[in-house]
Amino acid sequence: QVQLVESGGGLVQVGGSLNLSCVASGIRFSLHDMGWYRQAPGKERELVAFTTPEGRENYFDSSMRGRFAISRDDVKNTVSLQMNRLKPEDTAVYYCHAAEFSPAGVLRNEYYGRGTQVTVSS
Repeated sequence: QVQLVESGGGLVQVGGSLNLSCVASGIRFSLHDMGWYRQAPGKERELVAFTTPEGRENYFDSSMRGRFAISRDDVKNTVSLQMNRLKPEDTAVYYCHAAEFSPAGVLRNEYYGRGTQVTVSS
């Protein structure tokens, strides 16, 4: 059974920081792209960041580049999202995401966690 369990969300003031963490089980973690999505009320879920196996490549949405950092530990099966200089528009439920691709780049499977709430107050 695949499980992605997030932690670290909460309430923070504008300009503050939070570190989200996700522990994965039931997958071959080192073969998966690991990342984070978020969904604000009334909006569609959007990609925040992801990191490829062994952390070879990292991707960030342009609005978060320079403020957020992503890291993974392939021994502990964890992926973390360090969020700095938070803004009210960062308020959302943040979801851990795992995706495995074939060598040809075809998506084989993907999974989401249940999410953790991040609220940035002004």
